[in-house]
Amino acid sequence: MLNSSARAPETARKWLADVFRQRALGDDYIARTVVTELVTNVHRHTDTEAIPVRLLLVDGHPVVEVEDRSDELPVVHAEDDTAESGRGLLMLSLLVQEWGVRALDEGGKVTWARLCV
Repeated sequence: MLNSSARAPETARKWLADVFRQRALGDDYIARTVVTELVTNVHRHTDTEAIPVRLLLVDGHPVVEVEDRSDELPVVHAEDDTAESGRGLLMLSLLVQEWGVRALDEGGKVTWARLCV
């Protein structure tokens, strides 16, 4: 659980790197990139105060999950070489096996990304 702040992505990265190291899950570069993007999006685009972050193993694949209180779905923007932001989810979609969003019964959502092994 992270407090939403400009430091939250860094905290999430460090936590995830520790879990990868403790569990001998291998190279954590893509996982750290993914968690940074997802936590940054929650901090910048929602009014979520506490951000739950999880790392699961599903069928041998690490899955990063980040929860927020917004019902608004994330949008993958088209490639735009002149844009100063908005490329994160496009980048994420190229790095992971698959990703998606799951609505929560109590409102909000979980955005998840299944990493390649």
